[in-house]
Formats: sequence, C-alpha cells, structure tokens
Amino acid sequence: MINPLVDSNSARLTVMMSGASGMLGVAVRQSLAARAATVRQLVRHTPTEPNQLLWDPGASPALPDRQPLEGLDAAIHLSGSSLAAHRWTAAYKRELVSTRVQSTRNLVATLLSLRSPPAVLLCASAVGFYGDRGNDLLDERAAPGSGFLAELCQEWEAASHPATDAGIRVVHLRFGVVLGPHGGALDKMLPLFRYGLGGRLGSGLQWMSWISLADLVAAALFALDNPRLSGPVNFTAPHPVTNAEFTHALAHTLHRPAVFPAPAFALRVALGEMADAALLSSTRAIPEKLTDAGFRFTHPTIDLALNAALRARQ
Repeated sequence: MINPLVDSNSARLTVMMSGASGMLGVAVRQSLAARAATVRQLVRHTPTEPNQLLWDPGASPALPDRQPLEGLDAAIHLSGSSLAAHRWTAAYKRELVSTRVQSTRNLVATLLSLRSPPAVLLCASAVGFYGDRGNDLLDERAAPGSGFLAELCQEWEAASHPATDAGIRVVHLRFGVVLGPHGGALDKMLPLFRYGLGGRLGSGLQWMSWISLADLVAAALFALDNPRLSGPVNFTAPHPVTNAEFTHALAHTLHRPAVFPAPAFALRVALGEMADAALLSSTRAIPEKLTDAGFRFTHPTIDLALNAALRARQ
C-alpha cells in the first residue's frame, strides 16, 4: 500500500534524501527543515547524526536495515558522481552510470520492499536527456537525444519505472545548470571572470538551460506538494540564454571584460568527450510543466539570477 502524501501545510512530512550533503541536497534539506519536515539522510559513511542512515547505492538491498524508512511520505534521490569532476575515461563513465542508474534501481527496489512505500519520489535527472539540439525549443515532450550523456539520462529515468508501475508518483527533475552562491558552475567560472579572463566557450552560439538555486529548491518543494506533476519536469528558468549571452551577463554583473574565448578545439584537447557533451552542446529547454502548474520563478532572467547569487556570496 502506498502512503498518501500528507498535506505539507497541515502536517509534518517525513522525507528520505540521498545526496543530502551536496550543493543541491543541502539547500533542499534546509528548506524542508524550515517546514518542520523530518529528513532521513542516506549516507555512505558511519552515521554521525540521528537521522542519518547507512546505505550502499551499489548494493541490493541498498540499506541493511530498512525499518527506519517505514512511514515515509516522500523520497528525494539526488546522489550521483559529478559529471565535471574527471575526464570521461571508460572507468569514469562506468562510475557515472553506476552512481545514477544502478543506485536508482537499488533505491527503488528498497522503497518497494517497504510495507507502505512513499507516495512520491523525486529523482534527479538532467536536460542532457535532450542531447545537442541546436536552436530547437525543448519542452518535456521533446524526444531524447543521442550520445553518452543523453543515453545516461534515459537509463537513469528508466531505472525508476518500477516505482511508477507500483503507483508511486515519480517526478524526474531534469536540471539545467544550477547557479547558486557557493559551489557548482559559478564557483568554477568566477575566478577567471573576476580577473577579466573569462570568455565564451567555442562559438558561444550554443544554448544554455539554467536555473537559480533558490528557484530549484522552491520548484522541488512545489513538485513534492503538487499531485499534478509527474514524469519528466524541466528544472530550468523560462529564459534560456546562449553561452555568449551568459558570458556577457556574468562579465557585466562583475564589471569586467570578457574577451578571452576558449576555442572548441582547446576544450576538446583539455576535456575530451565531456567538452562536447557538457560545454559545447546546445540545449534550449523550457519549464513548460512547472509554469503550466502555476509555479512562479523568483529569478526568471539570467541577470536576476547572477545578481542574487553574487550578492549572497558577500
């Protein structure tokens, strides 16, 4: 029997989270705590806090003791090795697949083994699902793309299909580039741009789908509460920008020039396959499901998002 999701405005939710220590996980966890939710964190080290539970995402069952998961209202699965942490060698590709696809399969199997599984599962994904699509405007009905990243996202989402089949409302969070005050993409870019050494990547004509961290957190809680949302949901701002437009906006916000482009060939030499898949590909995704459901963005434009992130760093 699936637990009906408790109305979060009238009762306290009990939520399981993986990836709770990452940039996204910390922000979501803090917002849930502000709503008086109980958050049970899945961790891969010896638990040091009462609500931490040891798990092995590569094992089945993923948790040696599933009893603490009984009574869950919802689950949020955000764990996975960083796409940008290493060059995409064959070994690292296997790790990316394992920490996304296999961990999702094992977690879903664990949830389905509970006497009363949660009503909703929010599971991370990415707009990389669409692949390199040029100027195409991509809502959630768009076809999947090709290449390693697109195929990884497709397998990632398919891994949670047993939960959907069992009656759990599954939401695939197709994240764009997340812009927050600490960590993530901005932390990697800011040092160069602060010294006036930033510039467009390749031609700069490729589209970049992005979202502010604050809007991502708000949208995640919105998806948690809203029974109208299920399946893939683009977690992107309503106004994607080209890489050249993003470069100009960041340089303008910092009052610096941006005149040092990174040629495509140099990025490919330095980063290999990841350069084409993550930096030079063009993905123009829009959040049609979120906007149709009534979600309102605090930072709908890139200037608002960058200004908010940089103010929060001070």
